[in-house]
Amino acid sequence: MKQLKFILLGVFFGILFTKSEVISWYRIQEMFRFQSFHMYGIIGSAVVLGALGTALIKRWRLKDLYGNRIVLQDKARTWPRYLIGGTIFGLGWALTGACPGPMFALVGAGHPVFLVVIVSAIAGTWAYGALRDKLPH
Repeated sequence: MKQLKFILLGVFFGILFTKSEVISWYRIQEMFRFQSFHMYGIIGSAVVLGALGTALIKRWRLKDLYGNRIVLQDKARTWPRYLIGGTIFGLGWALTGACPGPMFALVGAGHPVFLVVIVSAIAGTWAYGALRDKLPH
């Protein structure tokens, strides 16, 4: 029963992704072909809200649901890791037509072929975990 709020939040985001056409393969292709601002506007809004949320967490020293202070640690900014990771992420997005969030919404919208994409994403995450110590960070 404690997980119900997370399930409801996931359902809400699935509806939001569907109604805003974030899960639309055609919208994603428009973005990659620079034919529409729609997806760039949504992604840009998410970046701005994420930066604002991070700033508020730092400024007001917010706590999580369990009362623990949220601590955000600075990371080393080495550009090759972001370039390589972003390229792999972008290639996967371009090949499948979906980034990680909408994959689940697409299954819920009646596109079961995305179960293959979800299994592949999980396998990729597992492979990264297994190889993490051997990769440059």
